[in-house]
Amino acid sequence: MDDIFHVARHTFATMSLSKGVPMESVSKMLGHTNIKTTQIYARITNKKVEHDMEQLADKLGKFNKAMGI
Repeated sequence: MDDIFHVARHTFATMSLSKGVPMESVSKMLGHTNIKTTQIYARITNKKVEHDMEQLADKLGKFNKAMGI
């Protein structure tokens, strides 16, 4: 039963982070007093990082175009 609970918490944390919920909020939701504990449960996936980088590149491209760069 402990394994199921652990997997559920890990899944919740990972899914929350991948949907953009800040690490600090997830940490509080899980009742952690130290954010490092949350980082153990919730490792941000490479897919999330790749998505964020694409969004940043898109925003920078729009900014550069608006500025005539």
